[in-house]
Amino acid sequence: MDATSADATQAFFALTPERVLAAVERLGTRCTGRVLALNSMENRVYEVELDVDLPADAGRWDAYRVVKFYRPGRWNRQQIEEEHRFLRDAAAMDLPVVQPIPFQDGSTVACVEHAPILYTVFPKVGGRIRDELADEELEQIGRLIARLHNVGTAATFQHRLRLTVDSYGFDNLAFLRDQKLLPASVEQHYLRVAERIFSTTREWFSGVPLQRIHGDCHLGNILWQGERCFMVDFDDSLMGPPIQDLWLLTPGRDEDSMRRQDLILRGYSSMRPFDPGSARLREPLRALRMVHFTTWIAKRFEDPAFKRVFVDYGSERYWREQLVALQEVGECLGIG
Repeated sequence: MDATSADATQAFFALTPERVLAAVERLGTRCTGRVLALNSMENRVYEVELDVDLPADAGRWDAYRVVKFYRPGRWNRQQIEEEHRFLRDAAAMDLPVVQPIPFQDGSTVACVEHAPILYTVFPKVGGRIRDELADEELEQIGRLIARLHNVGTAATFQHRLRLTVDSYGFDNLAFLRDQKLLPASVEQHYLRVAERIFSTTREWFSGVPLQRIHGDCHLGNILWQGERCFMVDFDDSLMGPPIQDLWLLTPGRDEDSMRRQDLILRGYSSMRPFDPGSARLREPLRALRMVHFTTWIAKRFEDPAFKRVFVDYGSERYWREQLVALQEVGECLGIG
């Protein structure tokens, strides 16, 4: 499903400032020419200033748009449109999410002229990430996730990924093995530990319903405006177990992390039933995320942006650290 990293990077080089401005102006509005690249690795995202006269009651961000250019080969048009449909469904139930702006033909996905890059334009929304949260704020987040999950059960994704032991686990291990990405000193041990975790816990996922979820619901994707919080970046939304959107908010294993998890679940349970049995999926999902994440890097490592951030990727030290992290999961699961 993924294009090669070199091909995707080459396609992104076609995003000149002129093409970025032209993409936004397809909405039927003019731009001033001011373009600011925003922090993003998977896609290319820009803030663009509009050349408009705003009413006196306009917000400070109303003169800007955020345009996201999707990495070629990652998502096709149908998959992106399903993400946008999820956002519309959530907004229709008054959930605080950021919806894409329709183009003049009513669609929310367009293609860059003479380049194989799909893109979407969003309004610019201000907000802050909070690392320290009061108890009531943690419960508030729990209620927000529960409301999103209630919306998620109203329909299914037909084209987006499904989070399973195969798609996130064994398929990625096969890629790492086939591409010979692991050093010989680590390879067999790493694969053996990961395979044992996935094989042992596969049956735990049986009977756990998959539904539309955010998919990457960590605190960095929850922004705050005063006392109000809202969710952003649904790029990884998929069919998955609801617990995936909960454990990432408090990924630690220490006592304080468990206390914060309980507060989130208290808020969640006030809006939607929570299956306590699904809590045992925390550690298997942690291992799946680790393997999926390291494979995600591998598939894009020719992109200069990835080389700048993951400077140790591919080294023996990197893979030994990954092995230790998987071993810790195994120890938590009682898998020797």
